[in-house]
Amino acid sequence: MDDTRSRQVVIAGAGVAGLTAALAFSERGYLVRLFEQAPRLEAAGAGIQLSPNATRILRQLGVLDRLLPAAVRPEAVVLKEAATLRELARVPLGEAAERRWQAPYLVAHRADLQDALMARLAEQPDISLATGARVRGVATGPRHTTATVEIAGKTVEADGFLLIGADGVWSAIRAFGGLPAKSRFSGELAWRATISADSVAGEAVAAVGAANCVTTFLHPGFHLVTYPVSNGTAFNLAAFTRGEIIAEGWSGHADPNILAAAMRGTAAALARLAEDAGPWTAWPIHTVDQGQPWTTPAGIALIGDAAHAMTPFAAQGAAMAIEDAATLAGFVAASPADPGSALAAWEKVRRPRIAKVARRGAVNRLAWHAAGPVAVARNLFLKLRSPEKLAADLDWLYGWRPPEIVDRR
Repeated sequence: MDDTRSRQVVIAGAGVAGLTAALAFSERGYLVRLFEQAPRLEAAGAGIQLSPNATRILRQLGVLDRLLPAAVRPEAVVLKEAATLRELARVPLGEAAERRWQAPYLVAHRADLQDALMARLAEQPDISLATGARVRGVATGPRHTTATVEIAGKTVEADGFLLIGADGVWSAIRAFGGLPAKSRFSGELAWRATISADSVAGEAVAAVGAANCVTTFLHPGFHLVTYPVSNGTAFNLAAFTRGEIIAEGWSGHADPNILAAAMRGTAAALARLAEDAGPWTAWPIHTVDQGQPWTTPAGIALIGDAAHAMTPFAAQGAAMAIEDAATLAGFVAASPADPGSALAAWEKVRRPRIAKVARRGAVNRLAWHAAGPVAVARNLFLKLRSPEKLAADLDWLYGWRPPEIVDRR
């Protein structure tokens, strides 16, 4: 195999996972060919939470400084009852988070994170990005993989020692690589809206005490998460309800009466958001069976949602994708002569952490939608947990550091 191919990584998907992987491999001296099937990069999903375990990596990759001007450092994570607006729990963030976890907790519009990643990527001459590029097939050899890519009606072949599937929950690389785990509908719908801070809906968000925090309003039939984005000029709203499956994608359509009905019986200002914050965009929450393999000995690896899409109730989807990308580059760079073994070792290390995060999300969902005696028990438990204890409960998550990356503060 020629030297170029032995140092070249091919990545399918230019979302958060793919862009981070491109930067992480480039930092270690690899050539990167990045392919995105969309004709242009679009920021699906609106708001995004970036906890310290993610921002620590973004700082090391030279992305954080580019993101900070548009991001917001929320004061706290707050849980409130949707019906009464009574505060149940609070985890201090801001300066307290940086002191405790040595990196900031940020909220941002996904477009701003994408812009920051792209700005950094543009500075790396060893990374090439092609949009409107669809992978049509994959062939593997003893020491290389070849992706057949269709771009503007023409077919090109991209060779490398490693092919990374960073193409999301509906990944095509899974099937091409013989990793046949299919996504499945979780039974949950996510509803999202981005509203101006000075709009009627924005004033309602401020009125319910959610202007400067990541606030989750709890109710048996739904929960709603709000936080500021775009340097505080807008709010991201994300509500979650049970629902029937709708078309796959990030911009689906569902009956808004589902959300309005779920929000009845809550505080008046909160209930009005169902109408005032519209139109809402709905998408079906799909998950991927985590028991399926993420890597192959032939040099294919899945990262982010392509490998282990989970429900969003731990607010760690982007963070896990960022962790995947950075640690994969570290493992591969540490074993350049045996990439197959490096992939297997990486997967073995990552699986327990992903499983723990997924369990945390499942517990959150049950707690947030609790009713009756279970809700009373939840509220009592939260009342007995001081902000310090609640922060300590998150040390395993937010304080995590990938051993392959040296913090260069």
